[in-house]
Amino acid sequence: MDDLGPQMTPAPQRRLRQETLVFIWETLKIVIISLVIIIPIRYFIVQPFFVKGASMEATFDDGDYILIDEISYRFAPPQRGDVIIFRYPLDQSQFFIKRVIGLPEETIEIKNDQVVIHNKQHPEGFALSEPYLMPIQHTIGDLRIKLDPNEYFVLGDNRLQSSDSRRWGPVNRSLITGRVFLRAWPINKFGELPEAKY
Repeated sequence: MDDLGPQMTPAPQRRLRQETLVFIWETLKIVIISLVIIIPIRYFIVQPFFVKGASMEATFDDGDYILIDEISYRFAPPQRGDVIIFRYPLDQSQFFIKRVIGLPEETIEIKNDQVVIHNKQHPEGFALSEPYLMPIQHTIGDLRIKLDPNEYFVLGDNRLQSSDSRRWGPVNRSLITGRVFLRAWPINKFGELPEAKY
């Protein structure tokens, strides 16, 4: 009688099949639970972006990896000094990054290298102090604009290299995606964005 070697009995085969199915099911559960957690966070709470261009130097450099908070503005409006991501008003397929300078219903005036804000608290206007600007920056322009109830006036921190509200006007609230709250890359600059104080 020939020796055919060890043969797997039906019981171990069944057990192996069951273990394989359990492994596949457990793996699927992990993937499904991860997607249920990650997708809403990614699309409704926090969204990543890469900074492109020099318009926000020296606050953000080209290639910085940032995270934006998409939920805060559902409960409170953007504030002066917030760095925001929004859809470019002239081509809404593009996203821009700028700093909020003027709030709804304010009048923004740029003259003599200064930004002057006119509002209910300061009808005569006050010159905006901007500590985040590098000393070499100049706010070139000569304009005066009154914002509508849902409009924001935005400027880049690199005023000499920024296409912003001086050129194409204010940003409607509906175009604002969220507020930048964290720089994740480069690692030596990792951290929350400091709040602008006026």
